[in-house]
Amino acid sequence: MSWLSLLPPVLAIVLAIWKREVILALLVAIFAAEVLLHGFNPLRGFLATLDRITAVFANTSNAQILLFSTLVGALLALMRHAHGVSAFVRALLKAGLARSPRSAAMLTALLGLVIFIETYLSALAVGTFAQSLFDRHGMSRARLAFFVDTTCSPVSVLILLNGWGAFVLGLLQGYGIDNPVSTLIASIPLNFYALAILALLFYTAWTGRVHGALRAHERDLPAAAAQDAGDTHGKARYFLLPLATLVFGIVGFMLYTGDGALIAGNGSASVLYSVCVALLLTWALLRRDRIDTHAALVKVAFVGMGDLLPIVTTLLLAFAFGSSLQELGTGTLFASMISGALPLWLIAPVIFLSACGISFTTGTSWGTFAILIPVAIPLALTTGLPPPLLLAAVLGGGVFGDHCSPISDSTILASLASDCDHLIHVRTQLPYALAAGGVALLLFTLASL
Repeated sequence: MSWLSLLPPVLAIVLAIWKREVILALLVAIFAAEVLLHGFNPLRGFLATLDRITAVFANTSNAQILLFSTLVGALLALMRHAHGVSAFVRALLKAGLARSPRSAAMLTALLGLVIFIETYLSALAVGTFAQSLFDRHGMSRARLAFFVDTTCSPVSVLILLNGWGAFVLGLLQGYGIDNPVSTLIASIPLNFYALAILALLFYTAWTGRVHGALRAHERDLPAAAAQDAGDTHGKARYFLLPLATLVFGIVGFMLYTGDGALIAGNGSASVLYSVCVALLLTWALLRRDRIDTHAALVKVAFVGMGDLLPIVTTLLLAFAFGSSLQELGTGTLFASMISGALPLWLIAPVIFLSACGISFTTGTSWGTFAILIPVAIPLALTTGLPPPLLLAAVLGGGVFGDHCSPISDSTILASLASDCDHLIHVRTQLPYALAAGGVALLLFTLASL
């Protein structure tokens, strides 16, 4: 409960922004957390840092996500090697569905809305699909990363027919709420952050205007950033069939692992199973069409996995850091800050700000939900405030950090899927997230009044 537990996440964020090196920032922050946990002994802290990182693999879900993130590199490399993505983009351009920057951006945003079942799938599918499309129309990869990230967590917390909904429903049990499902549904129109950031996304897609750091970044890009969709070789099926296998595979495996209930399925296992099936299909398709030899395809796949190694390492350290912060009690300290006496009209805004702070400094939305829902729901029932309002404040604030924190796995994955430098993505997206957060804070205050 000491204020010292706030130092590691603050250190991670400051170092990441200052040194432009997320891996170094996470390593230093994990070391700082472990030193605090082991009586300020640097030697024990160093050894505990190594133990904390290796312990990530003991968690099956974490190991599945790391392996999935590695194998995604192989799948993307094979699709690029066969020119499948560029062929699909050419087909869209020929059909007139993406002939302008506006139609290309709207198509990308709508695809992200449709794939709401799993956040990793949404990021991968949208990013892979739209890279060549954005290049063709001279839109930056940073803008694409904003699209990918915004149609990921913010959409998943609004369309709750997924693992997010199951998780939150589980947290709502046991507090005397008559109908947790109705409470969860009623929180959707009150989730002001998710709605505001989506409004900014569609404003950007429709008008083509960008602001702040993103505008400065695109202004400084060389003219060569606007490229054609690729060469004239390849076939669209080399992209569409693997992607369809991935999408429908995840749905099928979610049903399989959930015994027929989609929202009860195992998301991390499903994405891993699906990417393996998609890889096998892609290899078989390319071998059948004699695109290359088996040895050459294996080499391409390994090169693709190597390309994603920095991102996978960042994910590994992010998981380890989250574990350190949980043991350190950082999230609990944030929650305790709002446990004092507050005017009724301030409770929802303060809970929203606290959720923003926890999620941004820890990089986890679900961890934020687990910490603050047990605080918010009893508080609502005690004070007479509407439970959906306080629940929406927790969910919206939790998504804020998951959406823009440099140590969030969703933010990292959006950078990966868009082939965008991670810190450029964070720097160019943060002003949009802060603007949406400011709107949400005002609306939570007005709703409380």
